[in-house]
Amino acid sequence: MSDEYDVIVIGAGPAGENVADRAVRGGLSAVIVEERLAGGECSYWACIPSKALLRPVELAAEVSRVPGLETTPIDTRAVLARRDEAVSGYDDAGQVRWVESVPAAFVRGRGRLDGPRRVVVDLPGGGERVLTARHAVVLATGSVASVPPVPGLREAKPWTSHEVTAAASVPGRLAVIGGGVVGCEMAQAMHGLGARRTTMLVRGGGLLDRMEPFAGELLAESFKESGIDVRLRTGVERVERPEPGGEVTLHLSQGPPVVADEVLVATGRKPAVRGLGLETVGLPQDRPVEVDDSLRATGVADGWLYAVGDVNGRNLLTHMGKYQGRACGDVIAARAAGARDDLPAMRASADGAGPPQVVFTDPQICSVGRTEAAAREAGFRVRAVEYDLASVSGAYLLGDGYRGRAKAVVDEDRGVLLGVTFAGPGTAELLHSATVAVIGEVPLERLWHAVPSFPTVSEVWLRLLETYGL
Repeated sequence: MSDEYDVIVIGAGPAGENVADRAVRGGLSAVIVEERLAGGECSYWACIPSKALLRPVELAAEVSRVPGLETTPIDTRAVLARRDEAVSGYDDAGQVRWVESVPAAFVRGRGRLDGPRRVVVDLPGGGERVLTARHAVVLATGSVASVPPVPGLREAKPWTSHEVTAAASVPGRLAVIGGGVVGCEMAQAMHGLGARRTTMLVRGGGLLDRMEPFAGELLAESFKESGIDVRLRTGVERVERPEPGGEVTLHLSQGPPVVADEVLVATGRKPAVRGLGLETVGLPQDRPVEVDDSLRATGVADGWLYAVGDVNGRNLLTHMGKYQGRACGDVIAARAAGARDDLPAMRASADGAGPPQVVFTDPQICSVGRTEAAAREAGFRVRAVEYDLASVSGAYLLGDGYRGRAKAVVDEDRGVLLGVTFAGPGTAELLHSATVAVIGEVPLERLWHAVPSFPTVSEVWLRLLETYGL
């Protein structure tokens, strides 16, 4: 027997939920299959819990910069309790109710492709359920942490983003492998919540190496001042953990070994395609699912398979996965209704180079569009301008010792912004204005008339334009 729906979505994270929501709005029936918790990685082991852990650390730093305010030690138990509340105690009943209110059906189990338009669900209690799709199957399985092949590392049972955001207690000594977003955020969170020794081991020459260099430099300075030991150009050669749950020894490419109570691996993620049945429809089993701008898989005949979010490898960011999910659901509904494939609205056009991104550390780091180096590599004739955020009156009022920087990358031929980066306390709230300017390709002459309020940090927009010469 087979249950038939217009659209089958495998994965109930933010991307998959948005597909189902938009498809149902378009008049189609939908079912979502999820093996673990409805709401996905973001809701329980990534975005939401990590920000719940980071917010008290950020706020404590902010208060410490304002004379007249007394700072008190962070109550780590209270922070962890609030984290548990933020993830609903790892209970997805509320998320399942939301799916059913769409209305879409919800099936608990591991979904896998089994030929065209056919999904087999391995049920938790044993047995299978077969689903077939009239119009589309959408893969929204996300990604999993990548653990590098360092001898002894996997056997040492390292933490990934999954374990660190769900930690029941803060380790006294934490070693972090990697200097990207997860490594930086969680190093600061654990250190601020009580880890007495936090060591970051970074193979490259700086933190956040995909962003403008000054961003990682400012963050490294902040880490050093708070007591986090950042070791650049340092690889991990071998890891030892003789006793399960005991201390971990990391042997390095240079310098003495590092001994820690836990080791966090934050060296990237890979698409969650294992066991997904891609081989049954002629796709590789170990790579992201390649899609066109309508999110349809390019290697499958008849155009019934789609992939959104991390699993397609385009942008490993929750908000971009949600964007893709909305676009995908609309596309499927439009195609089911007979719409032409070449309509501009049936394209996910905003997930190209440099989507908006925030690193929720202190200082916050945020960017949208291309860096200066990326813009030059792409062949643009560019001019970059920078401004010291501490020189803006609104920044001074936020507290003593405020440090930050802003940078804009301008396409000289068209007079529009190609990219913007902010680094400084509280700068995340500046990012959406930059996103509108970059994605909307607003001419600089028009931006001159978007007058920032005084005294706010947003006045940096005026200073950037003045530095450019307007």
